[in-house]
Amino acid sequence: MKRFGAHVSIAGGVENAPLNAAAIGADAFALFTKNQRQWSAPPLSEESVEAFRRHCAAHHFDPDFILPHDSYLINLGNPDPDKRRAATAAFTAEMERCHALGLTKLNFHPGSHLGKSPVPEALTNIAEGVRAAIDAVPDVMAVIENTAGQGSCVGSSFAELGSLLEKIDRPGRVGVCIDTCHAYAAGYDLATGEGYESCMTEFAAAVGWEYLAGMHLNDTKGGCGSHLDRHAPVGDGALGVETFRRIVTDPRIGSIPLILETPEPDRWADEIRLLRRMAAE
Repeated sequence: MKRFGAHVSIAGGVENAPLNAAAIGADAFALFTKNQRQWSAPPLSEESVEAFRRHCAAHHFDPDFILPHDSYLINLGNPDPDKRRAATAAFTAEMERCHALGLTKLNFHPGSHLGKSPVPEALTNIAEGVRAAIDAVPDVMAVIENTAGQGSCVGSSFAELGSLLEKIDRPGRVGVCIDTCHAYAAGYDLATGEGYESCMTEFAAAVGWEYLAGMHLNDTKGGCGSHLDRHAPVGDGALGVETFRRIVTDPRIGSIPLILETPEPDRWADEIRLLRRMAAE
């Protein structure tokens, strides 16, 4: 069964995330476990951890359908060794927070070479950081999100994601999250039936369905291949409602968290109802 949710706020404490998700009728959700624009954060208190777990249980949120996201500041591909070590330490700390909350996944953007190193070297650097974090923290899967290909960011192609999986070399501890806006911006034409099939065929060959651990369902304000990472509500952008109908009725996409990061939170409950209704057709 496909499960739908949104990236909800943790204002007032991480324990409020499951309450915010329940309020929009979600049965999955995403969150930051700390302020995503700060390097450090105080440790999670025992009270917050206990309340988070209690609220998840009360509202029947399975940890496997919760997809936390790491800080936007972390760049595991930084060519500077000292900064890369700091990024790896921060990523490991994010995984530790997930483990403390009883969560099983951590979604992250792979990183950037900053125009200072070749892509293969950046992928090797990212893989080393991910592997170090995985080896330090048990039971949490590192979930790589595809990028829009903006600037010097890597991971916009399924080939690069597949290469990262090979370099990390930790089967069962690493997965992939497809962001629909990012894929379209990177040049995958999800907006047509033929383009959708071509995209998914390439994903199967380069990555493999067994690695698909989540999806971000975002319409987009940019064109195909624009490298513009600007989300739009479902049906309001270049992808259109039919793209999301293909996704939620695709039998190859199994029981994973399907998460909205669309820009109008007041519409999330309606978007979830629409997605759920299409999935049932």
